[in-house]
Amino acid sequence: MLSISSAQLDAWLALFVFPLARILGLIATAPIFNNIGTPMRVRLMAGLAIGIALAPILPPMPVVPAGSWLGFIVIASQSLIGILMGFALRLAFVTVDVAGEIIGLQMGLGFAVSYDPQNAGQTPVLSEYIGLIASLIFLAMNGHLMILAVLAESFFLLPVAIQMPQSGGFITLLRWSSVIFASGLLLSLPLIAALLITNIALGVLSRIAPQLNLFAVGFPVTMAVGFLVLMFSMPYFGAAMDQLFHHGFDAMHQVLKTSGVP
Repeated sequence: MLSISSAQLDAWLALFVFPLARILGLIATAPIFNNIGTPMRVRLMAGLAIGIALAPILPPMPVVPAGSWLGFIVIASQSLIGILMGFALRLAFVTVDVAGEIIGLQMGLGFAVSYDPQNAGQTPVLSEYIGLIASLIFLAMNGHLMILAVLAESFFLLPVAIQMPQSGGFITLLRWSSVIFASGLLLSLPLIAALLITNIALGVLSRIAPQLNLFAVGFPVTMAVGFLVLMFSMPYFGAAMDQLFHHGFDAMHQVLKTSGVP
């Protein structure tokens, strides 16, 4: 007669429950996976499928009952690690949002907003458009598969243990977040330079011809120049996004490495 002891049952539960906490934390914050249009049940099923697929290759889990207080600490720590990993990559997409905000403001399209269900708020149309292109580039470079590869590697870089992640991971994440505004400004710099030249030319023109209505002429001119520069800069947008996303994956690795260093 087949008999299963409580120790064996706890070991089987730990093999799936502890990694699942990290997986679901990553799915809740990582780009593409955390799309609000994806039903919660689908996300949960995706997490279970990933956990079952990774279970045979994972290192040994701590011998802790999943329903005990120590098990709760392990689940909380693994969820926090997954959230940190996803948030580190999410900051790369926030950079794109910042660039879209700056571009829209310089072009005079800051008032053109629409409801963005992803951010649950009003977002400039131009920022949403650039964010959509960035998401398509991310999928084209198999970024969703790279997230899963980093997730599988994370269990070897930072194994499941009965301890919370160290403060080094949070410090690394804060350092990486400082790149948001610098990178967003660099992405929008060509358009800012073109519009600066355009505004200077319009200012000189208004001094030469004072009877010219600058408000009636300046707005369509700046919009036309902005869209023209945006059109010519789009072929180079993919290379910039590829480099930015790779920096995001490097930040995920650094967060994992520093989270385990006391």
